[in-house]
Amino acid sequence: MEGKTLARVGAAAFVGIAIAAAAIEMMREGKPVVPVTVEVSTAPVNPMREALARCRFMGEAATRDPGCLRTWADNRDRFLGKSTSAEGR
Repeated sequence: MEGKTLARVGAAAFVGIAIAAAAIEMMREGKPVVPVTVEVSTAPVNPMREALARCRFMGEAATRDPGCLRTWADNRDRFLGKSTSAEGR
């Protein structure tokens, strides 16, 4: 056989095998169901975390919200180990 003919036969065989595998997969029934678990936290609510989540949800509007600006400043100060706005400002 010539090289071109051999390549065509090989390609046709590959396509046939791929179609057969897809047909077998589509005919399968009873795929296993993976149970979904949801973890519920019983930890106390952190007001700083809730405020940060609210500001994150607001998107660009949070950059003009005084509450978000204050929350970000308090979080930055807490991260850097400085006194919080309620204590030292």
